[in-house]
Amino acid sequence: MIPIPNGVRVWIATGHTDMRPGMQSLALTVQESLKRDPHASDLYIFRGRRDDLVKILWHDRLGMSRYAKRLGRGKFLWPAASAGAVSISAAQTAYMLEGIDWRNPQLSWRPQSAG
Repeated sequence: MIPIPNGVRVWIATGHTDMRPGMQSLALTVQESLKRDPHASDLYIFRGRRDDLVKILWHDRLGMSRYAKRLGRGKFLWPAASAGAVSISAAQTAYMLEGIDWRNPQLSWRPQSAG
């Protein structure tokens, strides 16, 4: 998991993205399709066609980074396909990257008392 600094916005690109391109092509997708600045220190997450691979693009004011994660089992949960991008919180991003339903996370168990 990449540490997401305070103030960084996370954007999920809706729909599917071709996972073959590198950083420059993904940055161009951010600029032309999402109408956002790829160098604005925001994090952009793209999903592959099989829903088990994501690529994350992030410019940290020093340079561009690209991260990739493939789930061994299961699929990444994604917002309904519409044009553009959806903004989520850093906590929701952490859930999503672990394969947990980030839209409505549930506590599995919480103790009732300390003793």
